[in-house]
Amino acid sequence: MLLRITALLLVLLTAAPATRSASPPASKLRQEAIRTLSPYVLKEAAWALQQVPITVTASVSPRSAGGPHDFFSEGDYWWPDPQNPSGPYIQKDGLTNPDNFTAHRLAMIRFSRVIGALASAYKLTGDEKYVRHALLHLRAWFTASQTLMNPSLLYAQAISGKFTGRGIGIIDTIQLMEVAQGVLVMQGAKSFGKDDLAGIKSWFGQYLTWLTTHPNAKEEMNAANNHGTCWTMQVAAFARLTANQELLALCRTRYKTVHLPTQMAPDGSFPLETKRTKPYGYSLFNLDAMTMLCQILSTPTDNLWTYQTPDGRGIRKGIEFLYPFVKDKNAWPFPKDVMYWENWPVAQPFLVFGAVQFQNPAWLGTWQSLDHAPEVPEVVRNLPVRNPLIWLN
Repeated sequence: MLLRITALLLVLLTAAPATRSASPPASKLRQEAIRTLSPYVLKEAAWALQQVPITVTASVSPRSAGGPHDFFSEGDYWWPDPQNPSGPYIQKDGLTNPDNFTAHRLAMIRFSRVIGALASAYKLTGDEKYVRHALLHLRAWFTASQTLMNPSLLYAQAISGKFTGRGIGIIDTIQLMEVAQGVLVMQGAKSFGKDDLAGIKSWFGQYLTWLTTHPNAKEEMNAANNHGTCWTMQVAAFARLTANQELLALCRTRYKTVHLPTQMAPDGSFPLETKRTKPYGYSLFNLDAMTMLCQILSTPTDNLWTYQTPDGRGIRKGIEFLYPFVKDKNAWPFPKDVMYWENWPVAQPFLVFGAVQFQNPAWLGTWQSLDHAPEVPEVVRNLPVRNPLIWLN
């Protein structure tokens, strides 16, 4: 029955009936991507319809310096000092401390998963039941006074005995990207009231102000590796939702003048990632983030997909470098990751968006063969785009 429904939905999506607005015909690879995603979308949306909202107010850590509405997380690679158990934590790069407080991060990932699934199903079917349920979660996080999250990130990735919060923690809200994109997809539905939309966009507008003015945020903006990329990626997603053209222009400029020339080597690799303790996972992650910048920010007059630096660095070069090691991980020329080596790759976003953009069936075929529903928490956390359907134009 599920396959029959999926087949019918694909016909409706690609038939371009007279009631739908005119648009360019979908590419064959885009249709193939939709066909691959549809069963996952419907299954995940069925799960999402059963979920009740859970926000940051549902869990409180005694180590947080913030209040009940403040997001709190702890630095992943920081541990108690065996020589001084009650003193400041010490770093073990690449090794995650399982005793850290993660409830807020997990709640945000769950929120992202719910909204991404419901928005995908709405885009696939047009059924407004998905929008109505999504609004329950959106109101809880952004507009309900008892449960909303404050639009700031003062207490993210704290380190016991050292910092109550750090700019590096801003990377935690990449999980809100698919929430913002889901709102864009659903905002035209009859069920999506003007007051709800205004309240949600106001929250993201306030958060963008914090992301571009607070000292912690400015520090993260200027981070040299994937953290800097992810600052630009989420600002781009939130600025598109709020129609902030100034910030969108800033993000395009940073992609061209900062991220490509300072992070990508002439061969398409990311030296700042390959020198770390998880070179494979971080390289995948950073390429996904740069790909999303191209997907979010490209316009007919400023196409980041085709943009290259004077010496030829561009997103296509990055995909061409990493693809062989996604197809055959054993050929990876750098050290293995100290953790989660066996869990990568999954259905990386750069494969599907790159395949559709550059009409590369090999990339799409590899993406189709990989895991589209990973369950390892570390993989899910570093895969903020888990619902490509809502991003496919």
